[in-house]
Amino acid sequence: MNKIFKTLITAFLLITMFSLIVMPMSAEQQYIFGLINILLLFVIGFKKSKKRLLTMVFISLLMSTRYLYWRATNTLNFNTTIEAVLGSGLFMAEIYSWIILVLGYFQTSWPLNRKIAPLPKDISQWPTVDIYIPTYNESLDVVRDTVLAAQAIDYPQDKMKVYILDDGSREEFKQFAGDVGVTYIEREVHDHAKAGNLNHAMGLTDGELICVFDCDHISTRIFLQATVGSFLEDPKLALIQTPHYFYSPDPFERNLSAAKDAPHEGALFYGPVQRGNDNWNATFFCGSCAVMRRSALEEIGGIAVETVTEDAHTALKLQRLGWNSAFIDIPLAAGLATERLALHVNQRIRWARGMTQIFRVDNPMLGRGLTFPQRLCYLNAMLHFQYGLPRIIFLTAPLLFMLFNLNIIASSASMIFAYALPHLIMSVYVNSKNIGKYRYSFWGEIYETVMAFSLVLPTLLSLVSPKLGKFNVTDKGDLLDKSYMDYLTVRPLIITALLLIIGISWVVVRYLLNDFQGIDPLVIVLNLAWATYSLFIILASIAVGKETRQIRKNTRINASLPITLHFDDGAELTTTTEDISMGGVRIAVNKMSEFRQRNVTSITLNVQRDEVTVPVDMVSLESNQLRLEFLPIDLNLRRKLVRIVFGRADAWIHQADYKDKPFKELAGITRCIFELFFGRRQKVKAPAIRTKAKASLSVQSINGDD
Repeated sequence: MNKIFKTLITAFLLITMFSLIVMPMSAEQQYIFGLINILLLFVIGFKKSKKRLLTMVFISLLMSTRYLYWRATNTLNFNTTIEAVLGSGLFMAEIYSWIILVLGYFQTSWPLNRKIAPLPKDISQWPTVDIYIPTYNESLDVVRDTVLAAQAIDYPQDKMKVYILDDGSREEFKQFAGDVGVTYIEREVHDHAKAGNLNHAMGLTDGELICVFDCDHISTRIFLQATVGSFLEDPKLALIQTPHYFYSPDPFERNLSAAKDAPHEGALFYGPVQRGNDNWNATFFCGSCAVMRRSALEEIGGIAVETVTEDAHTALKLQRLGWNSAFIDIPLAAGLATERLALHVNQRIRWARGMTQIFRVDNPMLGRGLTFPQRLCYLNAMLHFQYGLPRIIFLTAPLLFMLFNLNIIASSASMIFAYALPHLIMSVYVNSKNIGKYRYSFWGEIYETVMAFSLVLPTLLSLVSPKLGKFNVTDKGDLLDKSYMDYLTVRPLIITALLLIIGISWVVVRYLLNDFQGIDPLVIVLNLAWATYSLFIILASIAVGKETRQIRKNTRINASLPITLHFDDGAELTTTTEDISMGGVRIAVNKMSEFRQRNVTSITLNVQRDEVTVPVDMVSLESNQLRLEFLPIDLNLRRKLVRIVFGRADAWIHQADYKDKPFKELAGITRCIFELFFGRRQKVKAPAIRTKAKASLSVQSINGDD
């Protein structure tokens, strides 16, 4: 009886939803209907709960689907062939956006907050782990601390081996591996890039689990204790992924002042998206900061080599064979973000090309082995990278009316406002409530606009011929001795902005000359508003190309750590750090007079029972700020320093409580546009990283460490 009742309720809701979607209304009726639903949405969203969120998603999808149905049945009647072609292109872009909206709601509305599975007390039961650190052309300065941190992971030394996989066959890396006591692996045939490098190492090693770190991703000491227990708990688990966290600012954070107070660009993916994937057993392997079961990889023939996104394709292959995957939403390692916009764009091009290749050669919607939710999760990821052309269409569509008098939406402006505004307002509001902590309103449009023109050709070519393109390594650790404008990367945006300015100006001139006789004034308002908003987003995107100088070799990390200063006269002073890097430390001082007549010769850091004493040189003392530079130290001492600076269990767990405020974000973006033309008064700092954790991480003590 209960099953019959639920079926009847479901049928009633579907019929009601269908009726509301197809019900014809006048502009006035649609305005009222839309306003009622918007107010209802605001009332429901006043408090947080899962049922309220799902109700809001339902209402938003109802209004968005109603808008799309109205567009399909009432606005596709065109007078000329060119209007039909361009108008159909705009409608197809809207269909794409609706599909992404639906899949996005599906993927992020049921996140799984997975907990750490503890390891057994009997250490003999812990599996053996091979830690792979692949490198190709990166400098030893980038790779060194990653290797030292891997060695310092809290795990039995007889059950853990660290390997440098050098695809560049460099003698200095071989020498370094010997100096620190890790295994150096090189290969004669350099096929299949990173995937081939990893597969070659698999043939030479025998650990039960394989842990992969990109050469700039420095692990915390608890990485394996926080991940390995899940493999003992679930014998079918093939992969456990952790977030990619970056301790250096990316181009958005460096070049846009407002971005430093917003969530990182990758926060959405390494948050609601991956936790949503985890709920459906569809976690993506992301190439680094992950642990995999060797036997599972051997069953699929090793890391996938058919595409340039070998990581996601590998996870897909594992899941097709029934293996499980998991995601732990705790940053357990940190790496370097792309330093310049051009490098950032090239990295995204590779991701887009690779996901498109998977869509062609191993389409998740086809073939056996995947559940329907798994297919949808992969479909969303692959379709997402096709946003280039739709984004360009949305940005430039008003130009067709303003410059060429073309009408690509066969409807009155009043009807367009009545149907489009509720759809847009509700989707922005629901996404703000659902994922606003991880992606602020309007910032997603900036991220996509920056990349849009660069993605169109690679994705289209990959759809036609999946074998086109090759794996490119993203450079890390570069310095920039002067600020400059990256005109090459943002050139398409500049051209589009100029066209929009010309279009807006031309419409204003024509209006003043009374050249719009017989045209509904609301049509002019609609296109002006659309073009102005497009120009607003494009100008903010152009501002990302205004590269700021980067001359600091070691990124500062804001951290309050206990420190003891040792003076040349034998005196000592215990205080705390303001920030620290692998190159030095900054300390706030109350009495500057104490430092006038004597020098600090060394410092001692004592954190979580890890202690290291490092010789220093005083760099500056001003404004109650003491800056000390670390003097050269040997590798053993540097390993201890890495463990304290980067390896603390709570190093990357911070208390930043982001809250999306759309109007405030619009103001911040406006400030970025102002700074594009007039510059910034203050230098943008790296995002703050706090060391006080929200919740404690429970790990077991290895070799006497806490």
